[in-house]
Amino acid sequence: MGKLKTRSFAMPVLGLLVALACSWSSAFASEIPREAKVHQRLLVRTANYSWGLDAPVALFAAQVHQESRWRFDARSPAGAEGLAQFMPRTAIWMTEVNRDLVPAQPFNPAWALRAMVLYDAWLFKRVDASSPCERWAFTLSAYNGGLAWVKRDQQVAAAAGADPSIWFEQVEQFNAGRSKAAFKENRHYPTVIIKRWQSLYASNGWGLGVCYAF
Repeated sequence: MGKLKTRSFAMPVLGLLVALACSWSSAFASEIPREAKVHQRLLVRTANYSWGLDAPVALFAAQVHQESRWRFDARSPAGAEGLAQFMPRTAIWMTEVNRDLVPAQPFNPAWALRAMVLYDAWLFKRVDASSPCERWAFTLSAYNGGLAWVKRDQQVAAAAGADPSIWFEQVEQFNAGRSKAAFKENRHYPTVIIKRWQSLYASNGWGLGVCYAF
């Protein structure tokens, strides 16, 4: 009986400790990195220069958060580099699209942030959507996986009877041929940026966001 009593007492305590650990981990994960605050003014200036005074700075901050957690020297296993995680080939392509970005410097925070907001603008102009919110979701999907994949996904969605101009609960459900891992990552990308990280930055005074219904 002694063992049973000891075990019944220990389990709630263990559960409480696990819950507290999860709570602390969650709180830590929800904090804005110290590195982000170092680059806040730079991002605001960069976003306003390219998008105007109503630039969705909170969204851009959330995007950087998801890409690199604001580490200027971040490098992914796939080879993506810097704050905005540009692949070397894409970074070079950006210098061809905008000569002001010559030379490519993905590890330079100023270059990375400017290239990111300009690439977002380039994609934003080339996606078709039913609303600005959906358009941003398509834009983020394209940033993560490529514009061509977005167009293919829209075609597959339309062929299945879904609305190709709506991302959430429509096109996001259709896969034009990505691997399972790539598809999962791509669908997570717009959702976590718009619905999770963006609110963190908006509520801390980083400016406007998008998709306020969420």
